[in-house]
Amino acid sequence: GVTAGCLDQLLRRAVEGGITFFDTAEVYGPFNNETLVGEALEPFRDQVVIATKFGFEIDPVTGKRTGKLNSRPAHIRQVVDASLKRLRTDHIDLLYQHRVDPDVPMEEVAGAVKELILTGKVNHFGLSEPSLASLRRAHAVQPVTALQNEYSLWTRDVETNGVLATCEELGIGFVAF
Repeated sequence: GVTAGCLDQLLRRAVEGGITFFDTAEVYGPFNNETLVGEALEPFRDQVVIATKFGFEIDPVTGKRTGKLNSRPAHIRQVVDASLKRLRTDHIDLLYQHRVDPDVPMEEVAGAVKELILTGKVNHFGLSEPSLASLRRAHAVQPVTALQNEYSLWTRDVETNGVLATCEELGIGFVAF
């Protein structure tokens, strides 16, 4: 398997080779990926952009996903504080909602992220795989900087379902996965 030291070396070489955008999430690991990314990139923090995500319920003791979505504003603030510690930084460059939570109005989610931006803990707001309606509702409260969605040789829906057109219309960057 890959050791922490090996990953640390790989990420540092990536930065030295010109890679500047690193995307992680609290759910990757859970928690482990943010810790590894934070440790490896700490010496390069002012040279890189770090994106992370919130939105899943994770047991803080066991680190296991409960299978539930959770984008309540209090939870978002709690996740950001924990992510900042794991990432060894005072701000998150791009904070994505990992998946839209149908139990929390998008306006509340965007409002919570807007507050985090105003406090300096977050620089930009992103969404991962939202509907176009959710994207527009969020953008009306806090401008969305980036939308992350699947886009590949095999999955090209965004070309015809309005996602790319809406991003262009609203001035939102598109991050493919």
